Amino acid sequence: MTIPLDYRPPDTPLSVLHEDHELLIVDKPAGLLSVPGRGEHLADCLIARIQAVYPQALLVHRLDMDTSGVMVFALSPHAQRHLGLQFEKRIVKKVYLARVWGEIAETTGEIDLPLCVDWPNRPKQHVDFENGRPAQTGWRVVRVEDGTTRVRLFPKTGRSHQLRVHMKEIGHPILGDPFYAEGKARDYPRLMLHAESLKLRHPDGGVHMTFRAKAPF
Repeated sequence: MTIPLDYRPPDTPLSVLHEDHELLIVDKPAGLLSVPGRGEHLADCLIARIQAVYPQALLVHRLDMDTSGVMVFALSPHAQRHLGLQFEKRIVKKVYLARVWGEIAETTGEIDLPLCVDWPNRPKQHVDFENGRPAQTGWRVVRVEDGTTRVRLFPKTGRSHQLRVHMKEIGHPILGDPFYAEGKARDYPRLMLHAESLKLRHPDGGVHMTFRAKAPF
């Protein structure tokens, strides 16, 4: 998690995409922590803002502070358990949109590189074939634009910083990434990574539902 010393979360209203008796789906802005960090100056976060309006809301998963997009919160303990199992069993399907450095020649591909924390440089992650946990990411080019490429990313696992490290490892770091991009690739106003859609089964009845939020870049 990248937390600048002068953490200045965006002063944007809560963007609710869907609400019912079990689920709350929101569009998280970039620059806002999902959960509080250590210290009073890191208390402002998405779940705190949500619980100010929905006191019963419970955490299910997280997005990096720098990442925007679709997040699901549970509105009952039953929903939290149900959704937690869906994430654990990889029933939930996530699609991300990213802009990356360089022009990718191929149309689609898959990255299969094990990841673990880079302890001397934590919270950074890195590829480690001996100690890393399995991590797979599918990708598909949307379009090439002025020396960069817009891609959709399909994580099959949910490791920390997975998409960011995987794209860097194939030579196409995500634009604006404060950890894994260098030089001109880093010189962007935000991390160009957005959780575009989330497909899950409703905790009450098991119906498949898909929620989407348009990328702001």
